[in-house]
Amino acid sequence: MSFKHIVSRDNPVFKQLKKLADNSRERRSESRTLLDGVHLIECYIAAFGEPELVIIPEGQSSVEATGLIQALEHVSTIMLPTLMFAELTPVASATGILALVKIPELEKSEAPMFVLMLEDIQDPGNLGSMVRTAAAAGVDVVYLSSGCTDAWSPKALRGGQGAQFVLPIIERANLVNELQNFNGNSYATSMQGESLYAQELTQATAFVIGNEGKGLRNQTIAAATKCITIPMVESKFGSVESLNAGAAAAVCLFERMRQTFVK
Repeated sequence: MSFKHIVSRDNPVFKQLKKLADNSRERRSESRTLLDGVHLIECYIAAFGEPELVIIPEGQSSVEATGLIQALEHVSTIMLPTLMFAELTPVASATGILALVKIPELEKSEAPMFVLMLEDIQDPGNLGSMVRTAAAAGVDVVYLSSGCTDAWSPKALRGGQGAQFVLPIIERANLVNELQNFNGNSYATSMQGESLYAQELTQATAFVIGNEGKGLRNQTIAAATKCITIPMVESKFGSVESLNAGAAAAVCLFERMRQTFVK
């Protein structure tokens, strides 16, 4: 296969890729992002077709990466020195292949029955993991407040493991407005409130999960139908103060799935 070998950080192609790797505003402006690793790239190809550009490091890639590189041999490819390649990857151990892709736009249903709303989630891996959990639980759409980290950053994409390609995500959403317009019951998670397990969740349902440290804003809680909590065991050694945002989302989403689908 033929490729272009880039060795200078001043190269305009590398500089643009670095901006996309590091800057959410650049990703939004260009509607493009970088995918890291064979699995993510294959998920994207299955849903949307070939990437715009393949990026590989000098030296030997893994067997899986080499096979994918060969399968994409007619896609424009550049090779970078190992250290330059590492500057574009979200993980310490490079996987051996990156791809430049257009950020997809998935259409949400007009009247979604199962919704996840995330407010001010800061950790990209945590956000990606929650999107992945939402996809696995059958959520119809995810709304992210303007204070959330970018769902299309390389780290969030790694956390999502392809979930961003199958689940509509609405970024920079006004959650109060979305809650007021939601045609169903909405549940704001908190340390106080009714038990999650006392709720009837088989109808249209929206869960709202807040910031990892601060939780939900008061106005967001007020806009929801109910404030709920996830009961936790208190042992003789004391109790855990709270679940992290990702765990709370998983418990809520799969409780709704259990009530709806598991007979």
